[in-house]
Amino acid sequence: MKTLYLLRHAKSSRDDQEFKDFERPLADRGMRDVPKMASRFLQRGDTVDFIITSPAMRAKTTAKMMADQIGFPADEVVSNSKLYFSGAGSLFEVVRLIKEHHKSAMLVGHNPAITEFAHGMCAGRIEHIPTCGLLHLQFPVQRWEDIQENSGKLVYFDFPKKED
Repeated sequence: MKTLYLLRHAKSSRDDQEFKDFERPLADRGMRDVPKMASRFLQRGDTVDFIITSPAMRAKTTAKMMADQIGFPADEVVSNSKLYFSGAGSLFEVVRLIKEHHKSAMLVGHNPAITEFAHGMCAGRIEHIPTCGLLHLQFPVQRWEDIQENSGKLVYFDFPKKED
């Protein structure tokens, strides 16, 4: 069994127009939402072996904050350019290349790709992942490369504004 967490980056700031898209930082709300989602992750007893993020500032900051909050070494978060301005197919490629010894992994990325990927992995049950939205998927495979579309079991879908 392989476990995949999908995390959309937290709310980013558009206040300073001098920042290019790639350099946009998190907004205050984003800075508050990451610890909230990390706390819920830990309350469920979840853990992760590997975190891969888009190299864009808002995604990388989200990934490193999440890592720090859940006890994963932030300096071990890996950036992959295929997670920035790419489609669901690129995310699929990244997942299938995860090393086999990792039982669980987290991808931190952007819309629309992360929602499209989630939609394809769990039989269309996900229509929109809001900022800092987190999905927990399980796949009945031993190797990441064996993951197929529509084969993921949605364990949960959470986001900062979701009512408990």
